[in-house]
Parts: sequence; structure tokens; C-alpha cells
Amino acid sequence: MTFQSLLKKLIIPTSIFLGITFFGSGMAKLYFEHKYFGWIGPVWLEDKLTPYGLGLYARFIAYSQVIIGYLLLTLRFRTLGSVMVIPLIANILMVTISLQWQGTPFVVGILLMMALFLIYSDRKKLFPLIGIASDYQPNDPWSWKANLIWILGLFLNLASIQISSFNLLFAWSVSIIGIGFSFGSHFVEKDSSN
Repeated sequence: MTFQSLLKKLIIPTSIFLGITFFGSGMAKLYFEHKYFGWIGPVWLEDKLTPYGLGLYARFIAYSQVIIGYLLLTLRFRTLGSVMVIPLIANILMVTISLQWQGTPFVVGILLMMALFLIYSDRKKLFPLIGIASDYQPNDPWSWKANLIWILGLFLNLASIQISSFNLLFAWSVSIIGIGFSFGSHFVEKDSSN
């Protein structure tokens, strides 16, 4: 196995890992009583930043984590997610440095390197955006039906945040169904191309 083939095999696991990391973190910040899986935090970020007049900013970061993490987790719009996660991580890094959280900048720095790896892996798709010629040839265009199913999955996850205030088990179920829809959009696309 060559180094290049090893790197190629790491693209999807890296995207899913970053997706779970940011999606889970954002959902945990927004869910009622923070009852959603998330391994990075802090879930109380909004409470910590509100005295500085930055409560809305913390909520914006949480929703950004949900949407960008979802792009990376469900893989359909991985390239877009990998571009968007860079400024998100930079914002998180600045907050952790500004509040002098020990150790956290190093963890965030590792996540930043993983995100840069995803950017590097999609460089041929991204070169034309900065005026560099590329031999990248896009696949067939995606079907609108598959895109709508993916969007429905994202919408269900955003709705589950509000549902969590009333019924936590139902909210988790809606979230899981939404993730299933978004992953399932790939199969709808394969069926429509046959």
C-alpha cells in the first residue's frame, strides 16, 4: 500500500470523525439540558460568553457546528463542509485562546490539521476557485430529489433541537431519522440514475 492510497482511504473516516465531532458538539450545546452526544464542548459556552455580551455569538457558533458538522458527517457536501469548517475552527481556536483554556487550543489545532487534510484531498475541485487550472472533471449532476431528501434530513435534525424541550426520546428519534434520510439520499440518486 502506497502512502497516497493510505491517504485516500483516510478521507471518508476523517470527514465522518470531524462531522460527528462538530455536529455532536453543536447539538449538545443546543439540546434541552445539553442531552445530546458530543465529545467536545463546552456545552455551557453560551452561559460563559453571555456576561461579555456574546451569548448570541455562542448560539451562532453552535448552529454553525451543527450545519457544518452535518455536511461533513453525511458526506454528500463534504467539500463544502471542509471549506466551511476552517473559519469555524479558527473562531473556536480564538475563543479558547482568549479565555485561556489550558490544553483546548492543542485539541482544536489537531482538528484544524484534519480539516486542512480534507481541503488538500479536494484540492483539484477547489483550484479553479482561486484561478488555478485543474484536471478535475465533475461527476454527473446530482438529482434534485436526492438533494431534497438530504435537506429534509438536515431540517429534521434542526427541528429535533426544538423538540428536545418537550420530549427528549422523540427528539433523538427525529435526529436519527434525519441522519438516515441524508445518508439515504445517495441511494435515491443511484436508483434515479438506473
